[in-house]
Amino acid sequence: MDTIDRPIVAWTLAAFLVTFVLTRVVTRLIRAGRGPFRDTTVGGVHIHHQVYGIFLLLGVGLLELAYRPASPWFEVLAVLFGVGAALTLDEFALWLRLDDVYWGPEGRRSVDAVLIASVIGALLLLGFSPFDDDAGDNRVIASVVLVVDMLFVLVAILKGRTLLGVVGVFVPVLALVAAVRLAHPRSPWARRRYRPGSARLARARRRFPEGRRNRWDPLVDLFAGRGPAPDPPSGPGAGPPGD
Repeated sequence: MDTIDRPIVAWTLAAFLVTFVLTRVVTRLIRAGRGPFRDTTVGGVHIHHQVYGIFLLLGVGLLELAYRPASPWFEVLAVLFGVGAALTLDEFALWLRLDDVYWGPEGRRSVDAVLIASVIGALLLLGFSPFDDDAGDNRVIASVVLVVDMLFVLVAILKGRTLLGVVGVFVPVLALVAAVRLAHPRSPWARRRYRPGSARLARARRRFPEGRRNRWDPLVDLFAGRGPAPDPPSGPGAGPPGD
């Protein structure tokens, strides 16, 4: 039995992607000082758009748990969840740094998070699921396979192969491939297991030269922006650029 509600996933994913793209367009316009958009400040405090996303996610969760609405309100909640998730994940790097690093090198983590979430949504839309109700009498075997797969996923993430590791939750063979491949030289795995001066560390540095993280870098550059941010706008109520 297919337990994935694909139409709901489709509504959520579409809202997520559209909101992310529009958010990046607006933040770029704010950064460039173009158009009618401006940073939001309340009492001199800059309000990031992740704040709206967090409250939206909390509201959607409460409404779903309390009322369990039927169609079409269920689809409305799915769209609102996608919007809230996009607004929140678009500033994922700020969760980690607790600082306004939106346009800095660390801000690329936000685009990474959105990319991973989009891939998960696409896999669910295609019917991939790590939890299959069709296991039948082979539940023990299925459980063992799931546990082994999760170990491969963990190794892949520790090696800095986050995207392949996450996709490996749904397609186990990809987790295995990522787990046996070379680790990123600045990953936790490399720091603990690749000795300084070792051939493995040298290979890893050749594979991932300084300034390059993975083959998705050009796609991340498209949304994350490159180069230093312009000077922040001056005047009353002006906040940091880019939100």
